[in-house]
Amino acid sequence: IKSKVIMSAAAARRRKQLLARKKQQQESAGDAVAAQLQKLLADDSLSEESTAYEALQLAQSQVRKKVHAGEFKEAVDLAYNGSLAILKNGRVSVASQLLTVLANVLRETHTEETDELLDRLEELDKAHKAAMEGRTGLEADRLQRLQRDWLRRCVQWSSELGPIRFGHTRVQELYAAQCWSVSQSVEKENEEDEIAGLKTDAVTHMALAEKPERIIEWLKTLPKPTDKETKTGHVCPPAERDALLTRAVLCLCAIENLRDATTLVKSYIDNVEEREIDTLTKSYTSKDDGKAPSHIVFCCMLLRTCEKDPRTGPLFSWLLRSFKRELDGMFKPQIIQSYTTKIGKIYFNIQPPPNMMNMLENMMGMMGGMGGAGGGMNPAMMQAMMQGM
Repeated sequence: IKSKVIMSAAAARRRKQLLARKKQQQESAGDAVAAQLQKLLADDSLSEESTAYEALQLAQSQVRKKVHAGEFKEAVDLAYNGSLAILKNGRVSVASQLLTVLANVLRETHTEETDELLDRLEELDKAHKAAMEGRTGLEADRLQRLQRDWLRRCVQWSSELGPIRFGHTRVQELYAAQCWSVSQSVEKENEEDEIAGLKTDAVTHMALAEKPERIIEWLKTLPKPTDKETKTGHVCPPAERDALLTRAVLCLCAIENLRDATTLVKSYIDNVEEREIDTLTKSYTSKDDGKAPSHIVFCCMLLRTCEKDPRTGPLFSWLLRSFKRELDGMFKPQIIQSYTTKIGKIYFNIQPPPNMMNMLENMMGMMGGMGGAGGGMNPAMMQAMMQGM
């Protein structure tokens, strides 16, 4: 029995020695892989596709290894440094795969948002733009869409783990700008819905970025409304420029940012709208001039109403009814309804049914996303409201 106990102790020691040796071998192998990766990232041949892919594969395995070991910061650092090095060598397609790994690691490891990480995201986006300079064609369009998708993941991470609801303004601005950029390269004849979605996301997220001046720069590039688009009872969608303005203003009001909403409207009047505001204001309640209600007048009146006492809820309800056809004709009207419902609840205590409010709150959280004029408004009251703009 004593001999068996001695043999068992010896076997245990031997097993322990073997495990220690195996761990040492694994660490040595891991060190060798890490050294090889660093060598590749610093090599001039990283601009060659085969070298870039080898670096990508090593980086992916090393990042995953560090995540499993609980070395979250090191995993993020490696994904960032690898992505930046590959981008600076012009291998955008390869880098996009490692960028996706970075975004996924940030979310799954619950890495908190910091100024340093935001700086890094901006640096990566800047490097991507530099690497894409002068590229055109289908492959360039694909890579630009991949960048948009990566920035969307970054917005989601910021929204989930950062201090600002819906995501930090710096990340919102990057995503919005990329959406608008992609919209400019899409073939208009074949992808009208995609273009509308991209521009919608662009103005929405630039509103969340609190950059109304950039929205104005985009709206300046769009054609003015046509007679067909401004005719009473028109069956076509509202003019693109008008609809994007109204969407941005509604979004800003829904998140209680009347400051930027007012800046946007005033800047639109000063720098974009060619028509006389007094004429548009008088036309808003006219039933015989053949003109549909003006978007800029609606936005002005909406802001003035939101600034008033909550008891002006009936005025808000009238405003929505008078503009129902225009709102219903906009891209994804259910999102527009979520904004108007939220505005009614915040400013005028107009309570929707509970199940509807839950649905609308979910739609608002995805950002990161009324017929003829029954009744009427005193024209003098409208003029008074407009004078404040």
